[in-house]
Order: sequence, then structure tokens, then C-alpha cells
Amino acid sequence: MTFTSAVSPAVSPATSLAGFDPRSGSLVERALFNHRGLVVLLCLLVTVLLGWQATRLQLGASFEKTIPTHHPYIQNYLAHQGDLSGLGNAVRIAVANPSGDIYDAAYLETLRQLSDEVFLIPGVSRLQMKSLWTPSTRWVGVTEDGLEGGPVIPDGYDGGPRSLERLRANIARSGEIGQLVALDGRSSVLFVPLQARDAQGRALDHAAFAQRLEALRERYESRGVRLHITGFAKIVGDLIDGVRAVLGFFALAVCIAAGMVYGYTRCVRSTLLVVLASLVAVVWQLGLLPALGYTLDPYSILVPFLVFAIGMSHGAQKMNGIMQDMGRGMHRLVAARFTFRRLFLAGLTALLADAVGFAVLLLIDIQVIRELAVAASLGVGALIFTNLILLPILLSYAGVSPAAARRSLRAEAAARAASGDLSENSGRFKPDAGLWAVLDRFTQRRWALGTVLVSALLGAGGWVMSTQLKIGDLDPGAPELRADSRYNRDVAFMNAAYGAGSDVLAVMVKTPDGQCSQLSTLNRIDALEWQLRQLPGVDSTQSLALLNRRVLTGLNEGNPKWYEFLPNQDMLNTVTAGAPRGLYNDGCNLLVLSVFLRDHKADTLAGVVRHVEAFAAANDTADVEFQLAAGSAGIEAATNIVVHQSWTRMLVLVYAAVVLLCLVTFRSWRAVVVAVLPLLLTSVLAEALMVALGLGVKVATLPVIALGVGIGVDYALYILSVTLTELRAGRSLSQAYHRALLFTGKVVMLTGLTLAVGVATWVFSPIKFQADMGLLLAFMFLWNMLGALVLLPALAHFLLKPAARSVPAVAPPPAAGRAPGATAAVPQ
Repeated sequence: MTFTSAVSPAVSPATSLAGFDPRSGSLVERALFNHRGLVVLLCLLVTVLLGWQATRLQLGASFEKTIPTHHPYIQNYLAHQGDLSGLGNAVRIAVANPSGDIYDAAYLETLRQLSDEVFLIPGVSRLQMKSLWTPSTRWVGVTEDGLEGGPVIPDGYDGGPRSLERLRANIARSGEIGQLVALDGRSSVLFVPLQARDAQGRALDHAAFAQRLEALRERYESRGVRLHITGFAKIVGDLIDGVRAVLGFFALAVCIAAGMVYGYTRCVRSTLLVVLASLVAVVWQLGLLPALGYTLDPYSILVPFLVFAIGMSHGAQKMNGIMQDMGRGMHRLVAARFTFRRLFLAGLTALLADAVGFAVLLLIDIQVIRELAVAASLGVGALIFTNLILLPILLSYAGVSPAAARRSLRAEAAARAASGDLSENSGRFKPDAGLWAVLDRFTQRRWALGTVLVSALLGAGGWVMSTQLKIGDLDPGAPELRADSRYNRDVAFMNAAYGAGSDVLAVMVKTPDGQCSQLSTLNRIDALEWQLRQLPGVDSTQSLALLNRRVLTGLNEGNPKWYEFLPNQDMLNTVTAGAPRGLYNDGCNLLVLSVFLRDHKADTLAGVVRHVEAFAAANDTADVEFQLAAGSAGIEAATNIVVHQSWTRMLVLVYAAVVLLCLVTFRSWRAVVVAVLPLLLTSVLAEALMVALGLGVKVATLPVIALGVGIGVDYALYILSVTLTELRAGRSLSQAYHRALLFTGKVVMLTGLTLAVGVATWVFSPIKFQADMGLLLAFMFLWNMLGALVLLPALAHFLLKPAARSVPAVAPPPAAGRAPGATAAVPQ
């Protein structure tokens, strides 16, 4: 691959339109620029078509897309999904009476009406729904006549004092206090399991379902009760509401990027064209998604922001090159073609690095991350056409304003004069050279050594801190939302009122058909259950084994001495026959041990999973097998395991791809080391930042590091490509780095700040994980920019050496059809 010099001498006749040979350049260049009108027309037609397709793009989310469907735990859950009562995607609606307790006729009537309405909402698994008013909510008691029972709502209930007293007694005997009824008796819960698909086979629309719940909340709270709603469907609804608010950040990002580019160029036409080309890429991306059968979800909603920001970065480089050449007197078409020659391969390599960084995410077995990878890759693919091809062609028509071109030339000449660059033998900056002089110091031994040592210390400290990085959620509630969000306040209410959260991890126990009540099996479950209750973070458990203990105690006047198993299989069979089906299935070949957790923090889940796996390894037999996992916490535990396995593999693959692309581009292992080490430092420091901010590695944050690496390598590619070309021409590192700064340094700083500021606005998002992504990406963009400007030249001092001089001190005028200052690349 050939890179050309950044700095061009005076204009020759070959750089004027009349003297330029349109047959010069590569086949790709001739095909594009000799048919400019056709290229613009085709891009216009594609934009119109994909713009129309973009209007069909839907915003939604799916529970199944957020879980690793091929993980063994999830496979176990899916295999027994039909036998598991509400241990997957479910919603809990707590209905509180702020003026009293639940033993109030008006409250109970309101609860009945709400229960009936929720029961009829499409998507509700009606057979498994539970509330005080559903027939499946029953009580069992021991009287002098033996075992008695019935529905919690007593027969003949009329709302009178006698009925309410019977209801109070039934609830006390139902075992639902702490489950369906609050510990203080001031609220009760509607447990609403959801179906994955409706009767027509369509996936559940979580956003529409959440809207129905909000409509119910608004209507029933006007009747004097308070509703607290938790569950995945409600989280999705809140995320989508937040996403609609986030769309305003896109307009803000456009304004910020346009303002910063205009502040650099002071040219309206070129700034508008750069913004236009980047927006066209976003339109193409959004149009391709529905055409390929994809939707946009809360996790991938920020990808268009990234595509636009990346487009502005590459577009500014193209505009800068054309502006400099026009400042030297070139015709806008000639300047566009020469800039295309100089930067197309560097820009293509950078975008391929971005695409690879995104594509690696396809290896993660979580559909929502894979769709994010597809959306981002489509956007980067669109940028190859819009910002590397369409933008130079548009600028070949419009050019830049003469004032902007002259200003660019004056600024470059002043910088070169201040640095002494006009004297090839000086090789050092003058004292008044300003920023360029400061940056040049990093090419000198003392500063370079200090920079490398400081970077090594930062890397070591960051690595030590990054070892504390956790996998999964570190906070209760929904970390995707703000701590003071309505949803997290509802979670806090549930935890306080019911003594346990909605986080349930279910262990499935497989037995032969009809053998679920065997004494040996129930004894094993009882042993595991007792051990789990001793673990931190476990509030309570529920199983057929525990039910047998309670029933036996109840049959003996509640005497705790009878809190044991009887070695009598007939008795166990009798108790099992009357047990609720949530504890075992109809075929009596699957038992469920439910573990109610205080929260779903990473350490809590990991501790329970480790213990169950160790128990299963010691107690599984040919007939009895303990399997993980179902329940919301069980599914999250499986997700954490996949994220943990994918984290290191993803980083290795991203860096392997970046190293390979850099090696193909630079053809020098030394140059690869110089380009990649600053990226590694940034990745380590970003992990340390996650620890400092209390962020865990999860579905929302997993893609961030890969995105930061893929995008961050752009800076090194642009600066190092010019530096290597100058070194291969025989110039000193100081001179080579100076010329790279003159040609692309300002634009690297401009785009680095533009990217960072653009994503930093996300911190104001109502969605916390988007704010976290914005903060991490802004940090990585800034550190990658600093690494390219500071650590890169310091490493180059030790690893890159100038070649034997291959060009004279004053380059001759360029030959016709050759880019000014072009030199043949000398492999190092």
C-alpha cells in the first residue's frame, strides 16, 4: 500500500484543470471521477430508496433477544418452559392501599377489576397468572376434621366484615404473605407471566404491553390506589420512552459536529457537504435495517450517532486535504482527485478496522448484541461510499471557499516557518512554534522515555484496578435506568414491602416419569435447599421438599418436632398429589426448587450458581439430574457467564484484526507496535474507569470497548501513515512527525474532540446505560487521540528509524497525473 507525502510544493501546470490528465490515477479513481455525474445520480437514487425504507423501521425489543439462547442453562429452561410456571418473562404489579390495608372492600373491588383487565391483555399467560382473585390462589389448613382448603377469596364473599375476616384467615393460611401479600398487609401483587408469542405466532410487543400497563396505572391510581410495576416488559417500555427523548441528542450531535468543523474551516459549503455525506450514511444504514428484516432496539439506538460521528471524522480529513491543495492554487477537481489518492486507502483501512471491531461482536451469543453489530457494520459500510467516494466528488463540484483555502495555506506556512521546516537540515522547532513544538518534544529521547515510562505506570495501575472489574449488574433494580427512575423506585418498594425481590433463580430437577416424589430425591433437594438458605443474598426458597415438611408439621398441630420427612413413600405421594403444579409438572418427572434472592448483583448470582453446580456434580445420578437455570435471576446468571466468556475473546479478536490490518497497511511490525500500544493503554484505563464508576461488564457495556478500539485506531492510521512516508523518504522523525501534524494533526484533534463531545452529551440521557456508554466512549476517544499525538511519537523514537535519503531536499514539480509530493513507499 502506498501513502503519499502530506506537504506539496508549488502548483505546476499538471495541477491546473487544463493541464491535468484525466486518464491518470488508479482504475477506481478514473471510474469514479471521470463519471462524477453518474456516481452522484446513483447515490441520490439509493438515498431516496433507502430513505423510504427507513420510514418502515420499527423500534422495539424482545426478551429472547437479550438472553444467550444457546447456553446450556437457557437450553434447559427452553426445554422445560411449558412446565415452568412464570419462571421466565413475567411482570409483577403491586397494588397498594395508601389509606389502609388490603382488608378493605373498596380496595378489593378495585383489585378485582384490575385483575380481570390484566387477565384479558393479549400476551398474558392466563393459566399461570396469580392474584388474590384467581382460583389458583388457595389456602390449606389443618382442622380437627383433617386437611381443609379452598380459594383465598371465600365462597359467598360480599365485602362485609365477616367476609373480610375470613379472607384475613385464608391469607394467613395460604403461605402467600411475602409473596402475593405484603408483610405489612398494605398491598398485594398481581403476578403476570407473559407469553413469547400470541395465538397468531407474532412476537410479544413489549412496548405496546408496557403502554397498556401505564394506561392502567394512570386510570386506577385515580381511584385511590398506588401501582408499582416491575418486570422485563416494563423495563423495555421505559427504555423506549427514554429512546424517544434521546433522539434529540442526535440533532444536538449534528449541531456540535457542524459547529466544530465550521469553526475550523470557516467555510459553509464544505461544512454542509461533510455533514450531508455523514447524514446520508445514517439514512442508508437505517434504510438497510428493515430491508434485511431488522428492527432498532434501545441497545442499538446509539449506533446511528456513532456512524454520524465516524463519518464526520473521515469527512473532515477529506475536506482538509482538498482545502490545503486548493490553497496552493489547485483546481477543485484536481485537488479532490489528489486527496482521494492520498487518503482513500488510509480511510478504507480505518473504516475496515471499525467494521471489524463491530463484526467481532457477532461471535457473542446474544441476539441484541449481534443486531447491534450488524447495524454498526452496515453504517460503516455505507461510510465507505458516502465519505470516501461521494464526499470528494461533491467537493470536486463545490470546492471550498477561496478565503478558507487561503487561510489554510497561511496557517500551514506559518507553522512550517515557526518550526524551521523550510530548512531541511534544521530538524528542530523554533522556541515560538507553539503546540507543534510541544508535540515535537515527544520525538526526542528524554521526553519519549518519560512518556513511555509514565504510560507503563498508568497501564500497570490500570491493569491492577481492572482486575476488580465485575461481570453483570452491580446495583439492585434495573441498572439500565437511573437510580431515581419510576421503575427503580417500584423495585425498592417491592423489596421493602415483600421482604424479597422479584429475582428468582430456579433449579430444575429431572427424574424418571412419575418418580418426582421419591424420598431419596426429595432428601437431596432438601439438603440443597438448606445449604442455599445459608448463602449471602438468598432470602428464602420454595420446593416440594419444603412443602412436605410444612404439611407434616401442620398435620401434627404445628409442632416443630414434626418438621421432618417421614420415611413413608405413601405419605410423600399423598402430599405431592395435593401440591401446586408450580413445584412439579404433570408428568411428575420435573421438580422445581425456587431460590428467592435479595438482588441480582453479579456476586449474588455467581455464589448461588457455583454452589448449585458443585452440589449437582456430587449428587447427580443416572436417574436424578440437577439443572440450571430458570427464573429471571437464573437467566441473568447464564447471560453473565456468556458475557464473561465473550469479554476476553472479543478483545483478543478485535486486537488481532487491528494488528492484521495495520500490518497489511504499514508492512512493518514496528509500525504495528507503535499504532497498537496506545490503543491497549486506553482499553486498560477504560476498564479501570468502569471499576471506578461502579459499572459491570454486561450486555449494555460489552460492545463499548470493541467500539472504542475500532474507532480509536483511525487516529494512528492517519498520523502514522504520513509519518512513515516521510521517514521512508529519509527525513528525521521530528521532520516526519511535523509534516504529519501539518497535514492531519489539527484534523485528528478536531475529530477527536468532536467525537468525544458528541457522545459526551449522552450523559444527560434518561437511560443510564446510554449515559454510561457515552462517558466510556468519550474517555476512549480522548485517550486514543492523546495516544496518537503523544505516545505514538514517543514509541516511534525507539522503534522507527528514517530510511536512507531517497528524495532531494527540494522536491521537483509533480509529474502530470501524480499527486503533489507523492513518493514511493519503501517497506521497512
